[in-house]
Amino acid sequence: SIAILLYMVRKFKTPDHWYPSDLQKRARVDEYLSWQHVNIRGKGSKLFLMKVLLPLLTDQPLPPEKLEGATEELNVVLKQFEEKFLQDKPFIAGSEVSLADLVALVELMQPVGSGYNLFEDRPKLAAWRRRVEEAVGKQLFQEAHEGLLNTKNL
Repeated sequence: SIAILLYMVRKFKTPDHWYPSDLQKRARVDEYLSWQHVNIRGKGSKLFLMKVLLPLLTDQPLPPEKLEGATEELNVVLKQFEEKFLQDKPFIAGSEVSLADLVALVELMQPVGSGYNLFEDRPKLAAWRRRVEEAVGKQLFQEAHEGLLNTKNL
């Protein structure tokens, strides 16, 4: 939950880059956190649900045309994310990783866990992912997503 993350940032006085005190940078973080609910989270979770969870529960794959529609919806918001939020910056709020980057990448890992490599033909997005993983710690990031990235074992 975004509310819980913001609470933790304030309570534990995390380093400033996570939720910047600079009002313009904070506005960029807040803008992304407000936008992502129905965009990145909504479309990425939908694809994960359709490709992984529903077939697991029903023991039947979804029709390809339904998956294509969900994939196209995700592609639209990924393009918006690159153009409106990343632009030509290393991170969403500028030159340092923030809570917005962490939330964005975590949400994008759901479709990756379903087998959709959304970073493959998006060099800007792939480079941003590498920067976020490095900022968090690649090993920690991989450990946190181990279960999600191994959904084929379900």
